[in-house]
Amino acid sequence: MNDDPILEVLEDLLKLDDIYACMVARKNMVSVMPDTSKFNPKIMDVWDIVSVAMKNVFAVIEEYASVGLDVMEFRLKNHSVLFFVIPNTDNALVAIIPSLANKGLIEVEMENARRRIVEILEGKK
Repeated sequence: MNDDPILEVLEDLLKLDDIYACMVARKNMVSVMPDTSKFNPKIMDVWDIVSVAMKNVFAVIEEYASVGLDVMEFRLKNHSVLFFVIPNTDNALVAIIPSLANKGLIEVEMENARRRIVEILEGKK
């Protein structure tokens, strides 16, 4: 059993029906990711494309996070990929959801998860 508190936050997010996959990532690297067998199989048709596209998104995050960028989204096929930038880091909480999902509810859950991750990271300092 893994006792990584950030992994626990991610696994809690995966319990939501409309979060197909999630991770904490940064450019060219995943920082924390649950076992991919826990991801919804519906994302497998876009998984490789999302991985490549994330590199480009992180270039934008690196450029604009210092001036207040905190959330980004892009759509790919029938999915949306949400990036919630973790303040004072080069990391983001990333989730893949269906394009037609209730984004209001998901954004609240993502923001709560981001706050929990920030608290965990601040506790490690």
